[in-house]
Amino acid sequence: MFFDTPIYIVFLALVVAVYWRLGFRPQNTVLLLASYVFYGWWDWRFLALMIASTTADFLIARKLSPATAHPYRRHLLIISVVGNFAVLGFFKYFDFFIDSAATALQAFGVENPPMTLLRILLPPGISFYTFQEIAYIVDVYDGKLEPAHDFVDYGLFISLFPHLIAGPIQRPSHLLPQVQTPRTFRPDAFYDGLMLIISGLFRKCVIADNCALIANAAFDGRLGEPSLPVVLLGMYAFAWQIYGDFSGYSDIARGSAQLLGFHFMVNFRQPYLAQNLQDFWRRWHISLSTWLRDYLYIRLGGNAHGERKTYRNLLLTMMLGGLWHGANWTFVVWGTIHGLWLALERALRTMLGMTRDSERTGAVNIWVKRIGLFHLVALCWIFFRAPSLREAVSFLAGVANWGGWQPDLLIALQFLVLFSLPLFLIDLYLEHTGEEYVLATRAPALRAAVGVALFIVIALASSNNLNAFIYFQF
Repeated sequence: MFFDTPIYIVFLALVVAVYWRLGFRPQNTVLLLASYVFYGWWDWRFLALMIASTTADFLIARKLSPATAHPYRRHLLIISVVGNFAVLGFFKYFDFFIDSAATALQAFGVENPPMTLLRILLPPGISFYTFQEIAYIVDVYDGKLEPAHDFVDYGLFISLFPHLIAGPIQRPSHLLPQVQTPRTFRPDAFYDGLMLIISGLFRKCVIADNCALIANAAFDGRLGEPSLPVVLLGMYAFAWQIYGDFSGYSDIARGSAQLLGFHFMVNFRQPYLAQNLQDFWRRWHISLSTWLRDYLYIRLGGNAHGERKTYRNLLLTMMLGGLWHGANWTFVVWGTIHGLWLALERALRTMLGMTRDSERTGAVNIWVKRIGLFHLVALCWIFFRAPSLREAVSFLAGVANWGGWQPDLLIALQFLVLFSLPLFLIDLYLEHTGEEYVLATRAPALRAAVGVALFIVIALASSNNLNAFIYFQF
């Protein structure tokens, strides 16, 4: 069930109504069962896989704590991490590597190579819950976290339904203690949760889905052959689509969690107002970027072994981060570009002896950097959106075609501005106030009025084009 469907609203309302009538332990049991129902709604066959993975890591972690002095701690860690990545790799990348091998053989003249191309179904949310399991195992091994002693608690930490399918990736040290301790009903947090859900639906149904109409038309060729105006329209539309889509999902997930007394980390902080790529990744998909930093970049050595190895670690981290998004070379190229760009930024900063405090901060300079960064990020999104490298390059090549203008493109541009400008203005407001969402600190009556107004806009302006949340495929 998608977050923007009536069935999810009914499901959430029923769970919340039952949940707050129970004591602490029954609450956890009911939530675990509800989360399994939610996951099984997608495909019940994958429930066994998630439960088996959860059970294995629960049992292994109890022998990983430094306090146990288990003689095979390191071996158990390796078994867990390798096992988790092996399962993820099989389901997510098996067809990808088989297809790539077949293509390579054909390039060397081997026609119809004898390879059986299995079509492996991808379990929903496997990338997200696998990363949570690995973070838990590593934190227990490092002594940063005590292993869970109750399977229901640990199972709920992994499968709590608001974050199960597309994150945000929850840190064990943040969410697991919330699962293990009683929650109390707080009207203010409950109200905040409702506002976050409405905010998320507005971002997804009004902004992202309407921008998707233009992005899809541009990338599918319905706006004509690739040309400079078509490429610009397509990359701008997709930039706002993916931001509205994923930040909207994160808001709904956080809001749903707050209705149940949980707090999820903020996953987006006005990323298109960043001034450099490092700042962008501090603001975009924060739960993933911090996971990659703490469990991959730092494990590779981070910046502790000289500049060359730092550049290597940045590149490897972003390449693997790109591959995490999907079994397609377009994601690898997207991640590689970001890795090279981060390394270049660091090299220039080191060469010029610049620090964050020494950078020029005038209003004009800030906006020049913001606009420049947005365009570079949006260009990279073309690789993220295109179905293949060939189509990405073909679409980008349209930049050299300065013709192709037609009156319909002006209408598309006006439509794009109409539906992207509200999110841009919201980000300006949030950047200025530091609030998590619009009017978070204002009077309840004003917030209620805004919530009703947004609900009406959602009902009237939602796109009738069915667009699943982009990150559901990861």
